[in-house]
Amino acid sequence: MLGSDTHAFLTGLAGRAPTDEALWLEALTHGSTGAARDYQRLEFLGDRVLGMVIAEWLYALEDADEGRLSQRLNALVSRATCADVARAIGLGEHMRLGKQARDDGGKDSDNILGDVMEALIGASFVTHGFDATRDMIRRIWADAVGGKAGQAKHPKSALQEWAAGNRRRGPEYRLVERSGPDHAARFTVAVEIKGVGEAEATGTSMREAETAAAEAFMKRFG
Repeated sequence: MLGSDTHAFLTGLAGRAPTDEALWLEALTHGSTGAARDYQRLEFLGDRVLGMVIAEWLYALEDADEGRLSQRLNALVSRATCADVARAIGLGEHMRLGKQARDDGGKDSDNILGDVMEALIGASFVTHGFDATRDMIRRIWADAVGGKAGQAKHPKSALQEWAAGNRRRGPEYRLVERSGPDHAARFTVAVEIKGVGEAEATGTSMREAETAAAEAFMKRFG
């Protein structure tokens, strides 16, 4: 069952003691452990709950149009933001990883941290209900919502518009390299605009790498 440190961590996170320890343990468990149940089902649920809470929050907070609200929502529920929130609360120390996943740096992997963060939201929803889970999300996402996540135009959209404004063909993305095991994969992507140049960047997903490449291109040529 849960160790004392993890029990205290979850109590502080949710604002109350975990009532179904087996479920919370499942939320913290990566498939590399070989356990019968891991976090994936709870992650599926938590992803939807997080999206609902953030959407409701933004609707009440901002008098913006649908496009701007969607832009902020996508940024605030992204894997990168979930991983940043997970790091801020010290989640990595409480995740259950197999030896290989630990050796591969899984404790600081955006993929795993983001997934487990969503799984904990799912566990909170199942055991404590929507209202308590909304309170938890609003507390630990406060810095992200109060910051600039999603405020600026997405780098890929900005690059697309830059190309059009400069009468160039649209950017072309290609995968340069995929490395690492599935649970800690790294993707290197290049983006090119014919007649201008190209830039490369690496991320933990194709989407993240493409975004970083577009940002790098704009810094170099924009």
